[in-house]
Amino acid sequence: MVTTASTRRQFLTLLGLSAVAVSCGTTASGATSGKGQTKTLRYQGSAGQVTLPELAEDLGYLEDVKLKWVGNTISGPQDIQSAATGQIDFGGAFNGAVVKLAANKAPIKAVISYYGSDKYAYSGFYVLEDSPIRSPRDLIGKKVGMNTLGAHSEAMLDIYLRRGGLSGADIDKVEPLVVPPVNTEQTLRQKQIDVAVLGGILRDKALAAGGIRPLFTDYQLLGAFSAGTYVMTDRFLKQSPDTARIFVTAVGRAIEWSRSTPHEEVIARMTDIVEKRGRNEDTAPLKYWRSYGVTDTAGRITGKELQLWIDWLADRGEIQKGQVTLSDLYTNEFNAAGASGASTPSADSSASTSGS
Repeated sequence: MVTTASTRRQFLTLLGLSAVAVSCGTTASGATSGKGQTKTLRYQGSAGQVTLPELAEDLGYLEDVKLKWVGNTISGPQDIQSAATGQIDFGGAFNGAVVKLAANKAPIKAVISYYGSDKYAYSGFYVLEDSPIRSPRDLIGKKVGMNTLGAHSEAMLDIYLRRGGLSGADIDKVEPLVVPPVNTEQTLRQKQIDVAVLGGILRDKALAAGGIRPLFTDYQLLGAFSAGTYVMTDRFLKQSPDTARIFVTAVGRAIEWSRSTPHEEVIARMTDIVEKRGRNEDTAPLKYWRSYGVTDTAGRITGKELQLWIDWLADRGEIQKGQVTLSDLYTNEFNAAGASGASTPSADSSASTSGS
């Protein structure tokens, strides 16, 4: 199903969050240790995929901290909104959406990068092989299907169109539409949309079937870059700093494990995780997984991956210049895996193999 949003370029509307709502967010509701720190982290997953926290838990890196799956997220903006309002304990999104949430006075901090673009992990904008669309100007009046508006894909589309010399009026004639990721390939092939944004295993599965070609990719636009971060609330970081440190460090170690472990072994582990969690998911597309795309060691945040979007949003008038202070937006304090000289070992033989 294809839907269109009424305010296609309003990030704050997409986030649907007020400062008052954030300030009233609840704290973690999981089991706590004797010091009052939660040891259960509520989160949203992704159908048919293995998130880094899920991989970290299976590898035994989360120690005595447990994950509690509460459902699957529909988008990055929705996920970080849920984290900011206390419905879950961490959420992840495109860094532009994180900046917008912070600009709206949400008391959150980015703690680790969890996805990005490289030569293996990237989002591509695909058209049918015989499509006449070959340049930015050819997109005027056309429909572009993506998983959500106001996030990564719409930002990449905007950059592509602006670099192609399109005016604001012309850009407004290009129509981004929300299409569920699992339906995007089929929607393109049925010609309900003109361009489909495909990434990861869904992209490679579609390419293997043939009949489509790339118009451009985010990797071609910006090179290798970390694109999204996990956020936690300031309240959570203050109340459960040890748990936050275990979580962030575990995710960082999982990133490095996925880089250093043979490809076939990573896929086998992911397949095992999906099968054991019993959510009636198709594991076949996992064979196309290649990389999480995080550029810096153990997901450490350098600041440049957030400053890029602070500047871009300010140039577009989405936020005021100086509205967001970069140093207040992120922290590496809880990432021991990415600290200078710290090791990021592979899972040892005693690591848990359960995805509970």
